[in-house]
Amino acid sequence: MHALVERLYPLCRSITGDGVRATLDIVGEYVPLEVHEVPTGTQVLDWTVPQEWNIRDAYVADASGRRVVDFAASSLHVLGYSVPVSATMPLAELRPHLHTLPDHPTWVPYRTSYYKPEWGFCLAQETLDALPDGEYEVRIDSTLADGHLTYAEHVVPGRVPDEVIVSCHVCHPSLANDNLAGIAVAVFLARALAEREPHYTYRFIFAPGTIGAITWLARNRERVERVRHGLVLACAGDPGDLTYKRSRRGDAEIDRVLRHVLTASGRPHRVTGFTPYGYDERQYCSPGFDLGVGSLSRTPYAGYPEYHTSADNPDFVSPEAMADTLAVCREAFAVLDRNRRYVNLSPHGEPQLGRRGLYDSLGGRSDAQQAQMAMLWVLSLSDGEHSLLDVAERSGLPFDTVAAAADALHGAGLLKA
Repeated sequence: MHALVERLYPLCRSITGDGVRATLDIVGEYVPLEVHEVPTGTQVLDWTVPQEWNIRDAYVADASGRRVVDFAASSLHVLGYSVPVSATMPLAELRPHLHTLPDHPTWVPYRTSYYKPEWGFCLAQETLDALPDGEYEVRIDSTLADGHLTYAEHVVPGRVPDEVIVSCHVCHPSLANDNLAGIAVAVFLARALAEREPHYTYRFIFAPGTIGAITWLARNRERVERVRHGLVLACAGDPGDLTYKRSRRGDAEIDRVLRHVLTASGRPHRVTGFTPYGYDERQYCSPGFDLGVGSLSRTPYAGYPEYHTSADNPDFVSPEAMADTLAVCREAFAVLDRNRRYVNLSPHGEPQLGRRGLYDSLGGRSDAQQAQMAMLWVLSLSDGEHSLLDVAERSGLPFDTVAAAADALHGAGLLKA
């Protein structure tokens, strides 16, 4: 995963353009993708697909021709979606177009102007402070023209057509945690799910933030009806504790599953309420769709100093943190896939488990008493109203133990799904 982050890091991504395509080309080496191109001007819900932005070069050069700000050194140096510029101007005229972080004088900020024609450069405050007065050559070799918005999907088929969506944004340039770590975790989660036959069909969406998710929703209104659960992955590789942000519903099954998995694992973590700001969970959870989609991150957006700066580089994210995020996703989806409601077929009094060999099957198990209690709890709550997650939470037993008990009881003909 960390190697994938390093490969993707230098690319100049935006909400449209060749940087997004190059990113998806690399992701496509790991998992097969269906790539979609949506033309400029297409109406998508209340939005319109904008013109496509591409950039070849950009710099600010002093009187000697030395590039004091150079897009070739980092894609963060240019204000995203900058219109083309070719001019010579004094520093005083240039300054309003220069963006810095005075509190972090060695870092370069990430700034954009997607929907307002503008141009600019981002640089370290210490670089700006060292610039003498004088004339500077300013050049941004970019184009804004009719083209396409690009996004991609990868599907892991399940036993049922009901879907779980996993979404991450692919529009940020040279930012390792936000959101290359999320892309990397999503890719390896997809590969892990493909190694088994999941119950649900899992749809991975790699799209530009906001406008990309809106475009997907606009083009998939019928499919949305099959979406049962969803998770947005972002900021998945920093050293902070895991944070789960609940869906707008607040009590969706994915909300309960993530809370259960994080609590049962003993990991330090936080569970926060929904807010209509953040990543694309706010699009999937908008009231017209109201999907059960939460968001998993480590430190949430804007919650760490390196956020949207050049300090969010591959050294800031760690293989261990990404592996931990991936492990929680795998644990959560394993619970989601096995969470069922059963009906006890022998509900009048306790059925005789011994003559069905169910007690004998526990012989020698170190958790025999726990497994026996799990069978009794499953029988007690299998009324068609309670799920296995309900059983685990009410009994205080591990979900895996409860699910194994349900499998044994179902196999003995005492439960039906």
